[in-house]
Amino acid sequence: MSAVLKAVPTASSTSSVMADAETRNQYFDRLFSNPALMWLGQNTNHFPLHPAVRQALHDAIDDESFHAYAPPLGMEALRAAIVADLGVPGQSAVVTDGAVAALALACRAFCVAGKGFVTTDPGWKWPLGFAAKAGSTITEIPIYGPEYGFKLSAEALAASTDANTAVIYLVDPNNPLGTTYTEDEIRAFAARAREIGAILIHDCTYRDFADSHTLAARFYPEGTVTIVSFSKWLGLAGLRLGALVAAPELLARILPHSQAPLGASVLAQRAAIAGLAVKDEWMAEVIAKQRENQQMIVDAFARLPGFEVPVFPSQANFIVVECSKAGVTPEALVTALGEHDIMVRQGTYHTPRFGHRFIKISTTVPKAWAQALCDVLPQAVERAKTLPATAALF
Repeated sequence: MSAVLKAVPTASSTSSVMADAETRNQYFDRLFSNPALMWLGQNTNHFPLHPAVRQALHDAIDDESFHAYAPPLGMEALRAAIVADLGVPGQSAVVTDGAVAALALACRAFCVAGKGFVTTDPGWKWPLGFAAKAGSTITEIPIYGPEYGFKLSAEALAASTDANTAVIYLVDPNNPLGTTYTEDEIRAFAARAREIGAILIHDCTYRDFADSHTLAARFYPEGTVTIVSFSKWLGLAGLRLGALVAAPELLARILPHSQAPLGASVLAQRAAIAGLAVKDEWMAEVIAKQRENQQMIVDAFARLPGFEVPVFPSQANFIVVECSKAGVTPEALVTALGEHDIMVRQGTYHTPRFGHRFIKISTTVPKAWAQALCDVLPQAVERAKTLPATAALF
């Protein structure tokens, strides 16, 4: 385990942080302002909205209900629909400004200075920052590689946790790998959390893309916080909507740490209510299209020497592509594809330890975008071989 130390900011470090933040924001603003950009790097859903969701958004604009604040925990219809969708009767949902806000709230509530925060490497990086801010002792269990099966084992979790562990953070399906867990594996993780008295934060952002998925809350309801998102499956990334779901007794420990007393976006909540009502129909179409994109992209890389796709089919809306034997760095390939207005993500965004080995490509995108990637891929790979291995900005 490695302790996270909090340095006292200096004038020079503050200036450096601001300069870096400004540079990154300007870089992303250029991406966002490019109407031709094909977003294959953020796991966001770019399929056209379901008509019912589009109508709900138009209605929310037309009736101007957004002049009022939403209820602080979320609209009751949406809270009930989220709990019903998860199938966890007796639990309660708190609607947040995106799943990251839900994760931040859970971390504020349960991360303790000097206590352990245990997660996987790779995984989703922002909660590590929240835990570090709280002074947690962070442990990242390596899962990248066939020797790990590209996922966490019950044995590895047991070996990396003890009575000093306050939080176990599980991203399932894993981002960026796209692996998920069996019922027996989830049961074992929940049992370990209960045994040591740890909170289990089960980040289920990508659960709707998996062939099957098991909630830890089924086995450890008194200590599991379930996180869900509307960015990925419903395509509301820019509207910012997520939720935290837990037993009422656990929520009573969480809510005093809330920093959002005025509720989440009215527009986003109205869209989410409509989306949950048509979810089965919508997701059947989305999954079929994105699996087709996955296959197309995998086939394109298979025609080029040195590339490997270690997890296929992915149980999420993205795939990881190994570059280490192809003679190109992930950063160079990201840059080369960017010259064709195609955004993919370098592995170091997720993991400094393993990121030099792979890129990640999102697949909930129009077929034409996936085809464009496949069409330019041979040219982009040759171009990448001539580029320096500089770190991408975002």
